[in-house]
Parts: sequence; C-alpha cells; structure tokens
Amino acid sequence: MERTLPANPGTTAPCPARARKWSDSQPAGLELVGRSREGHCGPGASAMPAFALRRMGSDPVLPKTPGPLGSIADSLRASDGQLHAKVPSKPPRTPPLAPPAASGRPPTYCELVLRVPSARGTPSGHSCPEPETPWWEMQEEAEDERCFVRPQARVSFCPADNPSSLLGPRNRPLEPKVLHTLRGLFLEHHSASTACHLLLADCQATGLLGVTKAQRDAMGVASGLELLTLPHGHCLRSELLERHEALVLAGALAVLGCAGPLEERAAALRGLVELALELRPGAAGDLPGLAAVMGALLMPQVSRLERTWRQLRRSHMEAARAFEQELKPLMRALEEGAGPCDPGEVALPHVAPAVRLLEGEEILGPLDQSCEQLLRTLQRARQVARDAPRFREAAARRLRGFRPNPELSEALTTGFMRRLLWGSRGEGAPRAARLEKFQLVLSVLSHRLEPDH
Repeated sequence: MERTLPANPGTTAPCPARARKWSDSQPAGLELVGRSREGHCGPGASAMPAFALRRMGSDPVLPKTPGPLGSIADSLRASDGQLHAKVPSKPPRTPPLAPPAASGRPPTYCELVLRVPSARGTPSGHSCPEPETPWWEMQEEAEDERCFVRPQARVSFCPADNPSSLLGPRNRPLEPKVLHTLRGLFLEHHSASTACHLLLADCQATGLLGVTKAQRDAMGVASGLELLTLPHGHCLRSELLERHEALVLAGALAVLGCAGPLEERAAALRGLVELALELRPGAAGDLPGLAAVMGALLMPQVSRLERTWRQLRRSHMEAARAFEQELKPLMRALEEGAGPCDPGEVALPHVAPAVRLLEGEEILGPLDQSCEQLLRTLQRARQVARDAPRFREAAARRLRGFRPNPELSEALTTGFMRRLLWGSRGEGAPRAARLEKFQLVLSVLSHRLEPDH
C-alpha cells in the first residue's frame, strides 16, 4: 500500500508517537538544533519556518510550504523507496558537535561544544605532536568581564628560589670556581645571543612577558610597566632598582676580576662594549640591560683604569670609537628622559629614572634644569605605561624562535646575581649595607690592578 503526500499541506494532523528530528548543516538551520519539539502540535503551535527545511543530498523533495511535523513524518514512509524517518548520515563537513552531560533539560545551541578527536582514533604513523610553546611566546588570554578586585600591595616577578645548577645550597661570595664557570659560559655565546638572554630575563623581571592571570588580577593592570607607575608598585620598583645595581656590579666585576695581563682586561672591556651595541635601540632594544652595561663601564673603579682604556683604543679601535661617540651620548639622553622610546625599535624601555624618582630620590643639578628633567621623566613614564601593549608585542617579536641556554638564563636572574655577589648568607643583609661593602671590594680590586702614582 502506498501513501502519498496529503493534498492540503496545511491540514493539522495529530502528533505521532515519534516525530522526525530534522538536521541541517546550513547556518540558517543551526538555530533549531536542540530546540524542544514539545508543544508543536497543540493549539497555538507555530509551524516550522520554511527556510529551515532545505533539501540536502539524498533528502526527499519537500513541499514549499511544509505542514506540521506530524503530517510530514507520516508522509515520509513509502513501501517502494523504503524512505524512513532516519536518513543515512553523510560524512560531516565540520568537526562533530556534542552537547555537555545531561542536566535534565534540553540542550541549546550555545551549549554545543567541539568534540576533540581522541588519540586512540589517530592512525599510527600520522601523529605529529607539536613542540611545546615557550612561555614568552604564548598569547595572553582575553580578559573576561569580572568584578573589581582590590590590587595587592606586593606583586613580585622574581622567580622563586629554585635549586641552582651553578651554585650550591650554601655558597660564599665570589666563589672562584663559579666565576671561572661563568667566564667560560659567556665566552661560548656571542654578544647577540647574550643580549637575547638578557632581554628575556629583563622582560620577566619587569613583568612584560610571562605574566599570569593571577598576577594581573593581583596588580590590577596588565603588565609591570603600568604597575611601576602606581602607588602599590613599590615592591616592583625596589626589585628593578636592585636588579639594575646587581647587573652593574657584575659587569664591573667582569673587568676588575681579570688579574691577568693587560690585554685580558682590554678584551673584557671590548666584550662589554659589544654587548651594549647589541642591546641598543634597533638591535635587541633592551634599554635596562644597556643601562646596566653602561653603568658598569662608567663606574669610577673601571673608568680610572687608564692603561686598560689606552690598550682598548690601541687594540680595538672600533669598539672604543663606538663607546665614545655613540653609546655615551645615548646613555646621557636616556638618563635625562630624552632618549629613544619608540616601541618599533625598543622592546623594553629605560625605566630606572622614573623608578628612582617615584622611590623618593632627588634629581641633582640647577633648579631649572632639574625641574625640566623631572617633567620629562614623568612624561616618559606616562608614555611607557600607555604603550605597554606595544612594547609587549615588540619584545615577543624579537624573542620569537629564540631558545635560551638554561645555565646562561639562570646566571642573568636577579636571585642568582645576589647570591653570587654576597653569598647565601649576605644576600639577606640590608640593601644599603650590601652595596657599600661591595663598592669597597671593587675599589680594592681596581687599585690592585692599577695603583695610584
């Protein structure tokens, strides 16, 4: 016996025991996925819109104005064609969608989630695991709307004291064996590689890269460049000042610790100058690192070594010329708040002048000049905080594809340098006392290399 389609598609028929669930891969029909079919055949039920019933593949030809779901489901049974309510499924065009676990109510379209194919179904020989993305190349998650959270007064970006591969659990200041290892480690890496290692360490210490969501919630802003300008950024400002001072002292020690021939100290000076050239704007663009290296070269204990600098000008004329004609004027402008600060050529801006100012240090010099420098420094700090996202992009772009050496990365962290310079016991002493004692040590080393006449 054959059944034909009813002559009047609009005739209302009683609801069958099992109505057909229509599927549609077109975007217009997705809004009906998961919608409850109850109540469609009662009084007042609205008919399904015609645009949601498109003919797909082997589906039968439907009338232009479909009737209610009950009459359509009854009319789709024919003994000759063996058309059933369930049409054979076709290969999916998109990843399969699966609703979450049943919760006692019909799912909605917004609850559909992508079903991730399991590794069990992946044929052997076709699996290609992707390499793990370094933390400095990971994209930050988008901020969701959330309630206000009171910022914390102490937010630190210095990593926790992890076991060191270069220092023991208890070490003395300036252990000769560790200094010899570090010297060989830096000689193995050229200045461009060392500049990238220093940029990575400075970005982490400043809170520019690798900032977690918990840290962003705690400080109330997106990066450390914004936090250091706020009242509750005192902890970060203190850490940045201590890092700058430790880098300066370590750089000076690299020269003053050379007890060998004069040429060895001149080569150490040349190495620092070449590192400064790799850190300048347009290269690595790490201005805090550049300021630390230049601070070491301009220290009184280093600048007084006349014979060493004379040997540098004789043996390494290009490095000496770059130091005098390029690096020194650049450093002077950066300290006065007038140097380059464009995120296109700078990855990490020079923030030490603003940090010192916000921590209460006074600007020396005549009143009119100090006031102008004060205004320039504050304006530069405001510009840095505003352009923090652009600096983050510039730093991530320079470090893309970079794979650091673990030992060299550890040697450039603030915690390692503190333990190296003052020992595991001395690093806990007050900051002013530690700096004063180490300045005396460097003065003794300088006068031992070149005594006063």
